[in-house]
Amino acid sequence: MIEYRYDTQLLIEGENLDEDKINDYIVANFKGDSLLAVGDETLIKIHYHTNEPWKLLEYCAGLGEIFDIVVEDMDRQSRGLKG
Repeated sequence: MIEYRYDTQLLIEGENLDEDKINDYIVANFKGDSLLAVGDETLIKIHYHTNEPWKLLEYCAGLGEIFDIVVEDMDRQSRGLKG
């Protein structure tokens, strides 16, 4: 059984983005693991395993324009199904 089911990935484009602040906010407010928040002040790549990807997407959309969004169901993938 996978504890955090959805592999959530996206890009945030905006202004004055701070990868450390974004990382800290996600860790403090969303249950999950395997977080990567990397980039610069105009573009951040997010990768996070969570059971509630819609909450993460909503937060990120508040920071700037989000795109290249991928949400994969790792539980389905582990059973050999399309995730």
